[in-house]
Amino acid sequence: MRIISGIAGRRPIKVPQGVARPTTDKTREALFSILGDLVKGAKVLDLFAGSGALGLEALSRGAESCVFVDADRGSVRTIKENVAALSLKGASVIQADALNYSDLNQFDIIFADPPYWKKPGDRDFVAELLESDLLSHCGESAYFIAEGPAGRVAPSNASWELISERSYGSCGISIYQKQLVDA
Repeated sequence: MRIISGIAGRRPIKVPQGVARPTTDKTREALFSILGDLVKGAKVLDLFAGSGALGLEALSRGAESCVFVDADRGSVRTIKENVAALSLKGASVIQADALNYSDLNQFDIIFADPPYWKKPGDRDFVAELLESDLLSHCGESAYFIAEGPAGRVAPSNASWELISERSYGSCGISIYQKQLVDA
């Protein structure tokens, strides 16, 4: 794996042992092409961070900051190693359960690459995140980008509008934008 573009572009990153499916270079390249200039100066949150590839790509492309959250000790260690190796500024790495993590910062972009919902009865982490207090503290026009299996119907929420769904092989990307609340 590597960083696609920006100040750390084309530099390799490590993947923690046991991470079954890090976001591929092709998928990240397509996603960041869609996001474009929204990344510059953004405050980013990378949940279920794994290798940190999404947040690292954002920092490389000019995000102001990124908080990486993962419950796995090996993932946290790998993210810290990747941040140091790439000399990226603005990174905070936190070992915590993404669904129990609380932060009152106003994030502009939130990435979530949780374990995939595969069959009825499986835990749907994306739906849980959409209902969580964590996402209620986002900036007024924040974006929430969730990864899941291709072809899956994305969960909905009145506070978040699904603005795009894309598939890249077996990976599906759902992009939501926070809805402004009428006063």
